[in-house]
Amino acid sequence: MSATDISMKPRVGKRGLVIGAAVIAVLAAIAIDTTVVTIGSEQDARVAAFSPDTFGAEEFPRIRDDIKARAPDAATLYTELTEDKAAASEEYGTGGMMPVIPVTFTGTVGEGKSGIYDVAVEGAEDVRIRVQTGPAINGTDLRDAPGDIAFGEFKNQIEYQDAGSGINRAMKAEVLDPIDTSDLTGKTITVTGAFKLINPKMWLVTPVEVQVQ
Repeated sequence: MSATDISMKPRVGKRGLVIGAAVIAVLAAIAIDTTVVTIGSEQDARVAAFSPDTFGAEEFPRIRDDIKARAPDAATLYTELTEDKAAASEEYGTGGMMPVIPVTFTGTVGEGKSGIYDVAVEGAEDVRIRVQTGPAINGTDLRDAPGDIAFGEFKNQIEYQDAGSGINRAMKAEVLDPIDTSDLTGKTITVTGAFKLINPKMWLVTPVEVQVQ
């Protein structure tokens, strides 16, 4: 073998061996930490992008049923809130300082503005009861009403907020879209829904069921 042949052979020094070993170690660590997700599997569903509308469509039926099962009539609720706000909030509501409370009532629809109507309810004349009918349904009362949809279930605050919007849209599609909400003044309606207790004498109800007589 000539001197030229020897000089052309690649030389692997200690530095090269160390680098090579480090690369192998990194690749091995990546392989250990990698989970193979099969398309269509439960794991695949979890890593898929969050869909507020899918979430809302899935959750609204049980939220509706929960609110209907727990809702006292407006006259009873108003009386109990007047007598002992803390006790009534504890009995009917979910949440902390401003609980979300279910309610049901029948009343005469008054004037409306921006899709929000006043409703005069016998036995609760001293409280202003309003119902939001869209087109925009605001707030997270339906999301918060059952008390078991927690922030920790979601990736971030935006996703948590979007979950509430998805539930509102599902409610609107099922409950409000079949009704002509542009012309309710003077009509008698029966409503079941929920509201956030901010002022005991002013309720803004998000419905889960509306019947127009």
